[in-house]
Amino acid sequence: MVLRLAAGLLAAFLAFAAGTTKLYLKDGGYHLVREYQVQGERVRFYSIERSDWEEVPLELVDLKRTEAEIKDREEELKDEAKVIAEEERVEREQIEEVASVPREPGVYLITGTELRPIPLAESKVVTSKGRSVLKVISPVPVFSGKATVEIDGEKSKNVVTADRPEFYFRLATPERFGLVRMTAHKKRKTRVVEKWNIVPVVNEIVEERDGVPIFRHQAEEGLYKIWPTDPLKPGEYAVVEFTEGKGNVQVWDFSFQPVGKP
Repeated sequence: MVLRLAAGLLAAFLAFAAGTTKLYLKDGGYHLVREYQVQGERVRFYSIERSDWEEVPLELVDLKRTEAEIKDREEELKDEAKVIAEEERVEREQIEEVASVPREPGVYLITGTELRPIPLAESKVVTSKGRSVLKVISPVPVFSGKATVEIDGEKSKNVVTADRPEFYFRLATPERFGLVRMTAHKKRKTRVVEKWNIVPVVNEIVEERDGVPIFRHQAEEGLYKIWPTDPLKPGEYAVVEFTEGKGNVQVWDFSFQPVGKP
């Protein structure tokens, strides 16, 4: 809406500018005119200032400078029109892209003109006593000490080849989210999403995650477009949604593998 308004104001200004000409005089002055006509030894023009037709001797008019400026301005107006058309095209494409994002909460990878859903991974809390599946809404564990949130497999099946992939993320409820780099636990053949330090008595969790800086743009209520601020290094990553200190984390994993590299 803002872009359309700005483009509309610019278009109105250009239309006004296109209908206004400086009729230069040889003494250095000029008349601001809507149009002019060379009629024999005189130049007839419509004065913007006085809203009426007037005449001036041709010998007093600097036609060469006047015509050169008109030509330059026409080129500028053409360039401005191209800018407006390009801005409108980009805005239309953005509106169409946002409209194509499914209404179901989740993460969608942008691949060209298509969106590819990234499945929600099954996360597990691993402690010294074993592992348990981390539910979508997980209560704070009753144990204290350290734990890790992991997902099975050393590599994700969701392969991304762009070093700055773009995603749409539709939230079910307002939550914090981000992008993290995961580390492999070769012995268990898993990927570690984050580490927990569980505080006894108060049952609070201090999370440690390897966050990746991202840009985020809110496309509409509950829908964000996100992408890394810097190119990714090859490895395992995940978009995560979490409630700080509550042990509630959801994971959408992907593997960045540049084209031509294993």
